[in-house]
Amino acid sequence: MNYLLILLAVSMAVSGLGWIYFIYFFSLGYGFGVSALAVTIAILFKDVITLPTALLCAVMFIFGCRLGLYLLTREKMSPEYKKILYGPDAAKKKPLFVVITVWIFCALLYVGQVSPVAFFLANKSAGAPVNEVWAWIGAGLMAVGVILESVADAQKKAAKKINKHRFVDTGVYRLVRCPNYLGELVIWTGSFIVCFGACCAVWQWIIAAIGYIGIVYVMFSGARRLEIRQNGAYGSDPEYQAYIKKTPILLPFVPIYSVEKHKWLQA
Repeated sequence: MNYLLILLAVSMAVSGLGWIYFIYFFSLGYGFGVSALAVTIAILFKDVITLPTALLCAVMFIFGCRLGLYLLTREKMSPEYKKILYGPDAAKKKPLFVVITVWIFCALLYVGQVSPVAFFLANKSAGAPVNEVWAWIGAGLMAVGVILESVADAQKKAAKKINKHRFVDTGVYRLVRCPNYLGELVIWTGSFIVCFGACCAVWQWIIAAIGYIGIVYVMFSGARRLEIRQNGAYGSDPEYQAYIKKTPILLPFVPIYSVEKHKWLQA
């Protein structure tokens, strides 16, 4: 259990970037927090780490650094993103209780997301008969997710250079309307399934499941916010209307085309 306390301390320290600016709890604190947790896991369990678990830590580190640097760059270079980031709602001072609650929630969530890898190595160090096949599968899925998210961001940037006033419906955006969020779902699905080979105790399954369900909720909530913004920006465009009627919002081949009306997804 000591390793979980260490991971929580690291998560709180890095996600504490949100004390500089509130939205950083969810953005820079998230990306760099996951990277820091990946390094911490590798150091804590350096004596039992294997190739597939090292790959899991490496992919999480790459994901976190890429996301954090991407968000930093977008903050500096994109006027549209600055309007969202520094808009009246985001800049409004939050009550201290709210800030502390969000800080703790984010720190716990990020630990929950990476916990399957920590559980795998902790149980292995305790002599449990872990199955590394699941670590390989998890690492492969996480790598696919990172690639998908990176491609989605790159394709959106390229499309916006051509026409910044048009929605993006090319490349992986033909598959779903939020392919970057889909990439994150794949990443954390890869992390969660590591539990199947980790000989997890019930309490470990619960922590991992909470982390996984939590990030799935966050991704659907993010898709809802994006849908609302896009409907406001492109709702009168017939091409956009045709696009959203045939392209699922988040899950490929699953006919969920809108989540705007689901207010319980508001986060």
